[in-house]
Amino acid sequence: MAAHQNVLFDQSGTVMRMGTGIATYARNLAAAAQAAGYGTDLLISTDRKLDRRNPVLSEVMLFDVVRPPLLPLLQAAHEAVRDGVRGALFAPFGYRPDLLPRPNVVLTPSGNAIPGVEQTYIAARVFEEARAGFFVHNRLSRVRLPSAPLMFHASHPLPVRVSDCPNIVTIHDLVPLHLPYMTLDNKRYFYRLLSRLVHEADHIVTVSEYSRADIMSLFGVPADRITNTYQAVTIPPRVLAMTDEQIARTVANLFELDAGEYYLFVGALEPKKNVAPLIDAYAASGSARPLVIAGGAGWQNTAELARIKDDRFANWRIDGNVISSFKRVRRVAYLPPEHLFILMRGARALLFPSLFEGFGLPVLEAMTLGTPVLTSNVTSLPEVAGDAALLVDPRDNAAIAEGIRTLDADTDLLQHLAARGKAQAERFTMAAYTARIAELYGRIVGAPSARA
Repeated sequence: MAAHQNVLFDQSGTVMRMGTGIATYARNLAAAAQAAGYGTDLLISTDRKLDRRNPVLSEVMLFDVVRPPLLPLLQAAHEAVRDGVRGALFAPFGYRPDLLPRPNVVLTPSGNAIPGVEQTYIAARVFEEARAGFFVHNRLSRVRLPSAPLMFHASHPLPVRVSDCPNIVTIHDLVPLHLPYMTLDNKRYFYRLLSRLVHEADHIVTVSEYSRADIMSLFGVPADRITNTYQAVTIPPRVLAMTDEQIARTVANLFELDAGEYYLFVGALEPKKNVAPLIDAYAASGSARPLVIAGGAGWQNTAELARIKDDRFANWRIDGNVISSFKRVRRVAYLPPEHLFILMRGARALLFPSLFEGFGLPVLEAMTLGTPVLTSNVTSLPEVAGDAALLVDPRDNAAIAEGIRTLDADTDLLQHLAARGKAQAERFTMAAYTARIAELYGRIVGAPSARA
């Protein structure tokens, strides 16, 4: 089989339309590979069949809106049974994705799909069926492309192996194993898959020294088979270029908030993010500044939603002759990335007392924007924050509350944290990330100039 001299990355059709943390990671990873001189291709697991004879319609369907099913539970059950049956039957024989002609009719949605991709390969629900097949056969499904790539880099653990090239996989963290009571992952599947991948993958990538040591310890991975590349963030240049006055005006217009006079949490409402204890600590701190919770619904979030709606946080505001109500704790369910970064830049501080992170992107995002940070003194977070954040024990509500009181009162500390945060963020620039990816890929497949 002839080799195609590009690095292959994974993505699903659903992620391309919706965007997730994994999508952000994959996008930055591909951008770093391109900046290092490597061409990039994409392997997409679609959630619908495409018309191979009609390239225009195939591209349109790839980005089509997903309509909510009339009976969500029935639809989910149908897909699970279908994937299970097909995975058990066909996964052992492998998959042969098709090359998708890209007529470039669709105006690709910004922020989701990976730009700069040269070739796109598609297969209907290949990752979902491979997962079901792994349950039954305990084997990785082979994926054979019309032309073998230079290398396949899976952005998260997948039960597939692309034939005729090196395969590397990113394992971000071991949260499902350390906090099984806080995640919805199938722990048996997760453990079995990682046990297989750490031996069959040609190399393991992770995103912090904490995660690297954790994976080595739990799965017995030799030090020379796992590399920490850290992560990077990409802030829209327009947000970075905005003046403080522009930020203040935009925050006031979009969110009815005063810049520098509110706290911000960014993340899904899920147990490991520690949002309910954060709200309790905020209430105990006595701060009059609002707390904004920005992120998706997540799961196991009954306690978090109840606290957000708590009558304790209802208040009144008088502006001239107008009296209006407002919430001291409010939730913003979804924001376009640019608006989220503006909200983050305008905050007095980011409050991020997460219980467990493989990296902790919101911390780096806030530091890059010059926003002070309060975060946890556990897992990878001290490594990312360095001496540029106020570190607290995330399981000690009194410590979190005292941290908020300190941020409320100490303006000099805020200025110090903002300055130190920008300096710390320089360790994780896109240029630094590109250099780490270039070094890793060079060890595995050679430098771009050497591959002909």
